[in-house]
Amino acid sequence: MTDKAITSIKDRLRSLTFPGADGDIVSLGLVSDIFVSDGKAYFSLSVPAARAQELEPLREAAEKAALSVDGIKSAVVVLTADKKAGEAPAQPARPAQQTPRQPQRPQQPAKQEIPGIGAIVAVASGKGGVGKSTTAVNLALAFQANGLRAAILDADIYGPSIPRLLQISGKPKTSDGRRIIPMENYGLKAMSMGFLVDEGTAMVWRGPMIQSALLQMLREVNWGDLDVLVVDMPPGTGDVQLTMAQQVPLAGSVIVSTPQDLALLDARKAINMFAKVEIPVLGVVENMSYFVCPDCGGRHDIFGHGGVRQEAEKIGAPFLGEIPLDMAIRETSDAGTPVVASAPDGVHAKAYRTIAENVWNAISSRKPRSAPEIVFE
Repeated sequence: MTDKAITSIKDRLRSLTFPGADGDIVSLGLVSDIFVSDGKAYFSLSVPAARAQELEPLREAAEKAALSVDGIKSAVVVLTADKKAGEAPAQPARPAQQTPRQPQRPQQPAKQEIPGIGAIVAVASGKGGVGKSTTAVNLALAFQANGLRAAILDADIYGPSIPRLLQISGKPKTSDGRRIIPMENYGLKAMSMGFLVDEGTAMVWRGPMIQSALLQMLREVNWGDLDVLVVDMPPGTGDVQLTMAQQVPLAGSVIVSTPQDLALLDARKAINMFAKVEIPVLGVVENMSYFVCPDCGGRHDIFGHGGVRQEAEKIGAPFLGEIPLDMAIRETSDAGTPVVASAPDGVHAKAYRTIAENVWNAISSRKPRSAPEIVFE
């Protein structure tokens, strides 16, 4: 059914022409790989960034074309400035005698503000296995515990963790047939690809498809009014990180690492990436910082200790705090009852709340101050 649906969608899309060019959007190579899962179709249209607003009707027409295919219940179609290798960007047809202009440097998509969201914070790491997702979800809950309106977006398209960490299952609904209502637990709104695709589904997507899905989950979700949106980034420095840096107005990033040298090597890559794209590093967190034996009470620095603090000092970034390697954090995470929600008065919850307070102070210090008001009497 999937292959047949993809073929049918392409056939419907061939009826759509690109404004100012000869040919349909499929023949012009503007349609990315189409992914269909559980009656949902995902694809993007590669267009010049400067014409994105003008071409919104084309995106809507492509969405309607996909929905006209039998078995397709919803469609995620996003305009992207990316193009496939070897393809030229679509341009309006020129008269035969007109001298072609020199190719212009591609424009970067504008960072559009997301109405209702005060600050967007990316929680990132250079490698997997350092407890980034656990840190992200507890940080979001800590913001909430500190009195802020918070939510979390799971940007790890390939390995979403938030549904399990928050013990949320089921499919999100839409409020008007288009905007998605986020899922919720512990009073925390959440959105993840794990809500849209079955857990065992392999997401074999290239860059434009990842970008499309990410921006859809970010901009087409009814978040309401938020003080802060925490984004759980995938590990590494790939397509998601680049999309977030180029197209999302991030307030800054929080880097999570364990103390040992190998983890710090990868953490430096994440820090350098954000520096190159001019996203401020709000601070670094040392996770699995130490282990306190529950039997003897002795402290053990299993992965070393203090390496993240030293790295923060080297790069001039705030050291946000340290979280111990503790069975309670692991057990509550596996059970979908994060420690900030299940033991809000415990020592670990207090540590996360302190980190959240430090992050919020860093965000607040970077917000531009309003101009003074001059009153004439």
